[in-house]
Amino acid sequence: GFLQAVKGTRNRVALMTTYAVGLRAAEAARLQVTDIDSSRMIIRIEQGKGGKDRYVMLSPQLLEVLRAYWRLTKPERWLFPRRDGRGPIHPQTLGIACRAACEFLGVEKRVTVHTLRHSFATHLLEAGTDIRIIQVLLGHRSLATTTLYAQVSTAVIGRTASPFDQLHMEITAPG
Repeated sequence: GFLQAVKGTRNRVALMTTYAVGLRAAEAARLQVTDIDSSRMIIRIEQGKGGKDRYVMLSPQLLEVLRAYWRLTKPERWLFPRRDGRGPIHPQTLGIACRAACEFLGVEKRVTVHTLRHSFATHLLEAGTDIRIIQVLLGHRSLATTTLYAQVSTAVIGRTASPFDQLHMEITAPG
């Protein structure tokens, strides 16, 4: 898959994290080791866009990935540090990693860091997650912004039950 094609452990894990919790590139880049709260299974997103911290879920699978990554790389302050260790990676580094993975896979359609965030929202919505929960996870002030992300696939529309189905209506001959 796409994430497996991302070169470099740090970049691959950063992009896995981006998709797993629907982060913006800058939010993923600025994650600190102390933002991962495995006892409560949440990740703190410090001062995302909008200036206030928010919390997102820490999936058990992502926790396993992050623990393996931590054992391998031993990051100190920044979860995804620059090569020289003096600060977090630049968000553009993640964009470059996405482009390189697309080229490697021969994918015509551009996959960006934002595509991963978009996919996170769409996949949650398709799984039946309330759009207001998705709004909170993405850190959107306005529900209107979240609805732009929420492109429901035709397959999901076809699987959706109508409330009419609960009425058990019958057509009988008159009289």
